[in-house]
Amino acid sequence: MSGQYWFPNMPIPEIMTALSEWGLSVSTEQLVRPSADFVMGVYSACLEQVTSISSNALQEPIQSALDSMDDANPDLYAASISHNFLLYHLTRFANAARIMDFSSKDLCHPDPERTRFILSAFINFVKFVEQCTPFTGSLRDKSVTVTEEREQVARELATIQHTLTALKTQRAKDEPKCEELRTENAEITAHLMVTKETTQKVVKEIEALKNINADTALLLDTISRTRSRIVQSPERIKRNITTMGAAAIEDKKAIAQHEAKARDLQAKISALSTIEKDLRACVEQLQTTEKEVQLLEAAQKELADVKDSMDYKKIERSELQMKKERVYRQLANAQEKLERAQRHAEEKRHASQQTIERLQREYEQMDVERRENDKQVEELRKEADDIETKMAEHLKKSEVELNELLAEYWKLRHETEVYMETLANKLNMNVTSD
Repeated sequence: MSGQYWFPNMPIPEIMTALSEWGLSVSTEQLVRPSADFVMGVYSACLEQVTSISSNALQEPIQSALDSMDDANPDLYAASISHNFLLYHLTRFANAARIMDFSSKDLCHPDPERTRFILSAFINFVKFVEQCTPFTGSLRDKSVTVTEEREQVARELATIQHTLTALKTQRAKDEPKCEELRTENAEITAHLMVTKETTQKVVKEIEALKNINADTALLLDTISRTRSRIVQSPERIKRNITTMGAAAIEDKKAIAQHEAKARDLQAKISALSTIEKDLRACVEQLQTTEKEVQLLEAAQKELADVKDSMDYKKIERSELQMKKERVYRQLANAQEKLERAQRHAEEKRHASQQTIERLQREYEQMDVERRENDKQVEELRKEADDIETKMAEHLKKSEVELNELLAEYWKLRHETEVYMETLANKLNMNVTSD
């Protein structure tokens, strides 16, 4: 048994009291000479106190194992499978109670001292679990809450990923149309450039025509002034004027048509520019959404790691606190045992002193009797020698017992100091031994 996980080896009355608290009635005879059925029942009860695993709870997996066997008589293996299942759970339970060498021998061929040792470990572990029940219950509740939050976040992440996938799919579907619109936009832009050049030429021609009209107006004015003075072939002049007016009207119509066409082309260019800006904004929003989803996943992962680390630190802190309290209780028990040993040694020393005093009185009385009766000197000397020999043996025996008690005390104190130093190293504390 490691010194780091020391627990007291309980006497039989304490074991019986602890088991009676769980509704198990055992006798001293059963603990002194344990049988296989007895230890199986007691160990199963201890296992059920912590894990709620009983023989009835194991019936379903045992039946499943028997059903999965390809054998004509699976009932032949029922007892061995049941024994192996129970042994597996008891071994895990024993490992948790810091009994690393638990085996099938402890069930089939129990040894009294070994059985009391295992029961002491099991009872100590069960009481420890009962003390930690509120803390473990709160941890289970927190674990359930964290699991629900994680599932909710996973569902939200799946929804976001589904939406992102749909957007990507829609983007992939719209990509050919966007390509067509880009191509059409490029063609319209080229056509608009050509149209712009043509429009500029037409505007120049219109300006030239306007200049011609101004010149024509001047000429008409000159002609009208001239006509007022000289009238030669008025009909021909009227026809020329009518022809020139019709030509001017046609030129104005052509100019109006070109201006309307230019305005339409300009409106189409503006619409295509707006569509292109919207497409770019959609692409930027998709990229932003992807980045935010990645940041959200990283933040959630980091949050989960921090929560797990915090829970682990809390559990480790509580375990160290409980180990510290258990060490203090063990130290108190050791001090109590030491005090009992010291009292016992003092009582023995006092009894030895009384014996010595009584023998001294007897010796003095014999010395007086020797002076009174010289005839019995030799006999009294022999009796005195015998008494002195007994005194020496008794003193030697007392000194041996006292030395054994002191050796046991120093051994126990050394183990306690080693354990306290190990615990201080774990907690990074400075402990000064007295």
